[in-house]
Amino acid sequence: MKKMNLEKISSAYNLFDKSINLLKEDLDSSYMDALVETGDNLLENGKIMVEDGKPTEKVIKELEHIYAEFLDINLSPEEMRQVIQFALVNASKVDKIQPNHQMTPDSIGLLVAYLLERILGPKEEIKILDIAVGTGNLLSTLTNHLKQNKVKEVELFGVDNDDTLLAVAGMSLKMQQIEAHLYHQDAIDNLITPKVDVVLSDLPVGYYPIDERVVNFGTKAKSGHSFVHHLLIEQSILQLLPGGWGIFLVPKNLFESAEAKSLLEVIQQQAHFQGILNLPNDLFASQDSAKSLLLLQKRGNGAKQANPVLLGGFPAIKDKEAFAKFLQQVDNWINKNK
Repeated sequence: MKKMNLEKISSAYNLFDKSINLLKEDLDSSYMDALVETGDNLLENGKIMVEDGKPTEKVIKELEHIYAEFLDINLSPEEMRQVIQFALVNASKVDKIQPNHQMTPDSIGLLVAYLLERILGPKEEIKILDIAVGTGNLLSTLTNHLKQNKVKEVELFGVDNDDTLLAVAGMSLKMQQIEAHLYHQDAIDNLITPKVDVVLSDLPVGYYPIDERVVNFGTKAKSGHSFVHHLLIEQSILQLLPGGWGIFLVPKNLFESAEAKSLLEVIQQQAHFQGILNLPNDLFASQDSAKSLLLLQKRGNGAKQANPVLLGGFPAIKDKEAFAKFLQQVDNWINKNK
C-alpha cells in the first residue's frame, strides 16, 4: 500500500473514531451502536439524525465539522473498509465483544479470496452467501478482491440473527459502495436466499439452544444440544447450487469430537470433501482458538472428488519463502483437480 493511502486511512480513522466517541458519550450508548449511527449519518452526506434532543446542539456542530473533513478525504472502497475495520477492532475492546461476534481478520479474508479465485477460475458472474455474516468484513474483503480481479458481477447475500451486527454489516457495505441482500433471520431456519455458487463463513462455534428446530438435521446430536457449526455446514450445503463450493472457517479440532462422525456422513452424502487447511498459528492467540479452512463441493454439475484431498497447513505468513512455496502447492492441486 502506498504511503499516501496509509496517511489517508489514518486521518480518516482518527476522524471516524472521534465522531463515534462523541456520539457514544452524548447518547450514552455502546461504541458499536455509535459506530452504526456514525456510518448512517455519513451515508446521508453528514446529515445528523436527532431523536429526543440528542445529540445536543454543541455535539451536532462538532460532528458536522468532523463529517465534512471525513467526506473530503475521498476514500476508495478498500480504504473505507480498512477504516471501518479499525473501528470494529476498537469496538471489540471497548464493548468487550464475545469471540463469536468479532470480525474475521483481513489476512484470513485474503486467503479465502485467493483460494476462491483460483478454484472458480474466470467467471462472468457469481452468487455468494455468508451464512453467518456478522459485521460483513469477510464478505467485503472477498468482494473487493474479486472486483479488483475482474469478476464482472458479484451478487451478495448475508444472513445473521444478531440485529446489531447486521446493522454494522449493512452500514459498512454501503459505505464501501457494495450492494448486498442482508437478512435478519436464524440461519438454521429455512433460508429465504436463493441457491448460490459459493457459501462461505467464519462459523460461530458452540451449541444451538433450541433442540426442536433441528430434528430434521443429519448433524443433530443424539442427545442434548447440537453443535451450531455442524448444523450450519449442513444448511450451507443445502443452499449451494450443484457443483457449488463451501469454504468455512472451522475449529482446528472439528473432526475430533464425538459428533464428528455424523458431520462426515452428511458431508459425504451431499458433497465432496475436497480439503482442509490449517491456518497459520501466528494468526491466533492460542492453539485452542486456532482454525482451519474447510473446502466442500456440492455433488452434481460435473463435480468430482479431488484426488488427493487437499490437506496441509499454511506456514507463518512472515516466512515469505515457505508461504509462497505452499501457495504454489495449492495452485498445483487446483490445476490438477479442475
